[in-house]
Amino acid sequence: MGKNRTTEAVLPKKNLKANGWNYHPDLPLANPSIFVWPPNPNFLLNWVVTNWLSLSERVLLVIISILLWKFCYPNFNSAQTFSFGWIAQTYSVNFLTVLTVAGSLHWYFYIYNGQKLRLKFDPRGMGKNNKLWDFSNQVHDNIFWSLGSGVSQLTAFMVITMWLMANEISPTITASSNPIWFVLSLMILPIYSAFHFYWIHRLLHLPVLYKKFHYLHHRNVSVGPWSGFSMHPVEHFLYISSLCIHWFVPSDPILVIFHVLWLGPGAAMTHTGYENLLIKDKRRLALGTFYHQLHHRYYECNYGNQEMPWDRWFGTFHDGSNESTVQTRNRKGKLHI
Repeated sequence: MGKNRTTEAVLPKKNLKANGWNYHPDLPLANPSIFVWPPNPNFLLNWVVTNWLSLSERVLLVIISILLWKFCYPNFNSAQTFSFGWIAQTYSVNFLTVLTVAGSLHWYFYIYNGQKLRLKFDPRGMGKNNKLWDFSNQVHDNIFWSLGSGVSQLTAFMVITMWLMANEISPTITASSNPIWFVLSLMILPIYSAFHFYWIHRLLHLPVLYKKFHYLHHRNVSVGPWSGFSMHPVEHFLYISSLCIHWFVPSDPILVIFHVLWLGPGAAMTHTGYENLLIKDKRRLALGTFYHQLHHRYYECNYGNQEMPWDRWFGTFHDGSNESTVQTRNRKGKLHI
């Protein structure tokens, strides 16, 4: 969210091995949130252009959403009664989409080693031969939880949403009949998801919930594409409950599919461990953020993302400096006494 998408060449001097990092952006981290006062029209315009008028993660997911809606998912109108056929089809599409996105990113970055360590935050790779993870293997552990609990619950929430819309219990629109609301909804959904994620994430960091549930996701300190959707089933339920917004707010099937992709395959994209996808040494697609990478290393900071101001407002922001690390460790010590 709120990533800095740019096409400038990667400069070797950016590979700063400070505090154990292989790479990090300029520190301290700047504030790229659109929620600043007074508003900056130039910044807002640039935010719209980089996120919605160029090839970004969001635009890519919209394109995939439309293609899946047209050719893969069952017609939402066929979901008026629960039946094995359309539910199995929905599950299969979700399973294959998560498998394809996370699997392709893992193959490129960690098997083919297509980018080596360029723009990789943590120099470490994926863990093996360690009983910390199920199957003693980080990737196998992450795949198990992502494709097991993750895809199952993502499908369950989507199936309920489809049934509610098909039976006109939830309000529906179409992109053709309500183009302005459709476009606004596309732009608002990632922001709403960030709002939902921050508060769910803060809840999961309460010691009693962290030790029972959220610890599973945080076993991934050095993250990879399969890490993003690897969670305890209770965390999956809370995280994916973001989809419930479509039960009450007028939605088009494409909006639901986009939201599903944002929560599932999108998590794989933001947890690659790399800041950008490089093509011919040019940054072509923003992926992970150092903002969230700091959370995976220091835990009690950066619960949200860069686009929402909550961490800055509530004193849980880590800007990458040594001073922030000290403050975060002190806060962690008080929470986990």
